Amino acid sequence: MNAFPLEAAARVRVLVVGDLMLDRYWFGEVDRISPEAPVPVVRVARREDRLGGAANVARNIVSLGAKATLMGIVGDDEAGRRIRDLAYDEGIQPCLVTDPVLHTTLKMRVMGRQQQLLRVDFEENPNGNSLESLHADFVSQLAGHDMVVL
Repeated sequence: MNAFPLEAAARVRVLVVGDLMLDRYWFGEVDRISPEAPVPVVRVARREDRLGGAANVARNIVSLGAKATLMGIVGDDEAGRRIRDLAYDEGIQPCLVTDPVLHTTLKMRVMGRQQQLLRVDFEENPNGNSLESLHADFVSQLAGHDMVVL
């Protein structure tokens, strides 16, 4: 079996373009059922945000030793800023288009007793202006990369 080519991977520059999302997890314990409805009550003990969608792909590319630039559209909101911050933290170069009227895609999961109890998705489609800006940024970034992942 051959070893993973770390030196070769370190020279690769990958442009990742796609749907960006913030995966938000709330972890807690379930000790009772709600008196308002027959659903478990989760006492949240820990919260965690993770890069989702194309941002997770970029994170995986960086974990293999390559360089990744992340392109996509986010809203001018807390989730969009969190994606940008997490990308920097993971060593990913963000090249994000901020749409002032879009809400960033957010997928919230409530976890209790090591199992997912609920997922709530917040999703919107970007407008044409944001897509045109993304395309222009893509064209300008393309020459500086060895491969593209869509």
